[in-house]
Amino acid sequence: MTDLTWAQVCARRLERHSLQAPAPAGQLATVASAMCGVHAQVISAAELSLGLRVADATRTTVRRALWTDRTLVKTRGPRGTVHLLAATDLPLWTGALSAVPPPPYEQNRELLTPDQTDQVVTAIADALLDGDLTTEELTDQVTARTGPWAGDRVMDAFQGKWPRWIAAMGAATRRGAMCYGPNRGRTTTYTSPARWLPGFAPMDSQAALAELVRRYLHAYGPATPAHLAQWLAAPKRWAQELFDSLDLEQVTVDGKLGYVVAGDTDFPTDTVSGLWLLPYFEAYTIGCHPRERLFPGLAGQRALGGGQAGSYPVLLVDDTVAGVWHQRRSGRRLTITVEPLIQLDAARKRALDEQVERVGQILEGTPSLAIGRIHIGPHA
Repeated sequence: MTDLTWAQVCARRLERHSLQAPAPAGQLATVASAMCGVHAQVISAAELSLGLRVADATRTTVRRALWTDRTLVKTRGPRGTVHLLAATDLPLWTGALSAVPPPPYEQNRELLTPDQTDQVVTAIADALLDGDLTTEELTDQVTARTGPWAGDRVMDAFQGKWPRWIAAMGAATRRGAMCYGPNRGRTTTYTSPARWLPGFAPMDSQAALAELVRRYLHAYGPATPAHLAQWLAAPKRWAQELFDSLDLEQVTVDGKLGYVVAGDTDFPTDTVSGLWLLPYFEAYTIGCHPRERLFPGLAGQRALGGGQAGSYPVLLVDDTVAGVWHQRRSGRRLTITVEPLIQLDAARKRALDEQVERVGQILEGTPSLAIGRIHIGPHA
């Protein structure tokens, strides 16, 4: 059995995430695909996450790829969270996610029966074929196609109640009935995935699941079924059965068992060297395990919000998290405050200065660096 070191594993992950060496310009969709999606709950974080991985990329090029070229699509990905995915991967994602057991918070049998969920998903798909719709407009269209029950305001919201059909949005996204459209001012719209990928249809679920696991292990392996379950918000036993059904190979990382795709056992021999300012909900920090190796000691206390990765932007030095950071924007001015948890030597200070400049380029601002304590709490 192949025995690997943590440094070898990180070196391969950083290379496959295009962090060690950025991909050529124009490869945004290719990189998003290799990452298994880019978390986009905070859209500026998604822009930075992609920008760090693609030469000359800026938030403008990311937005162009999303809304003009449509090589990226904004939709719900792993864990039901908002992601940017490669548009060409939509059949894979919808085929796979429609077969993942839905998380408990989506099993609202008291709000919608399975038959009502099916009716709502069909209504959403039909309504969005004609154009982009806001939530309010979708409510009218869905209730017209199903019945007034779909519009009953019975679902708990932040301030008030949402209409009943909202409980089926997760299912509708997983099945490929909807994705995000361009904002109308500050208002979110939804549209049909067929607008991004003509002829779109979900892949066969079992084939799609197998391919998604292979891609996950390519980007984040070695990993265990428990790691996949956490990444997908799926049951551990389900993930174990899925691993058992595939052609995978066992390896060890400093003596601990993990899996890779069979035959994918080439790992770098060089040590990891580099420094990165990774944003909120960064795919690398969320997907890489074991978490106690990536967030050792004080980093685990400081950079994990309640044990959850992604709650803080992090300073990654070589193969471990070594600090947190925050950026504040005022017009074009970006004040970037970094709180290192290790002593930075002269070479790392220069690397940090260069990274701050790159963040400024990506976010199209004029950056300045401050070193100090971050007093802002974790992102929800």
